[in-house]
Amino acid sequence: MKLVIIDGQGGSLGKALVEAIRKGHPSLEILAIGTNSMASSAMLRSGASAIATGENPVVVASRDADVIIGPLGLIASDSLHGEITPTMASAISQSRAHKILIPISKCNISIVGRQELSLGQMIELAMQELDGML
Repeated sequence: MKLVIIDGQGGSLGKALVEAIRKGHPSLEILAIGTNSMASSAMLRSGASAIATGENPVVVASRDADVIIGPLGLIASDSLHGEITPTMASAISQSRAHKILIPISKCNISIVGRQELSLGQMIELAMQELDGML
């Protein structure tokens, strides 16, 4: 399974996701892609198998990923304070990968019916979704 985690900003969500996946699935290969070097470094320090940074790695990894995990803003151009380019959003949206998106509210998108959950609770739900696929 090709698992890709994508995050931006300081990489705190991606870092937490990598740590949670490592805890439950220590041998799973995780490609972590940061929209900037700070996010990539944070995910590497938390146990990602490999990292990459920037737009082109997102486009290339989206082509054959089985699962993409990250914030909801990954599919919205100019979200994450402008870090998600239209090319990145399009590549992720059009990918055949199953997308597990965490509704962090930094992209001006509201999910009606969404519960107010802590980040830890949302990560736990994301792990349950991933576990159901493995």
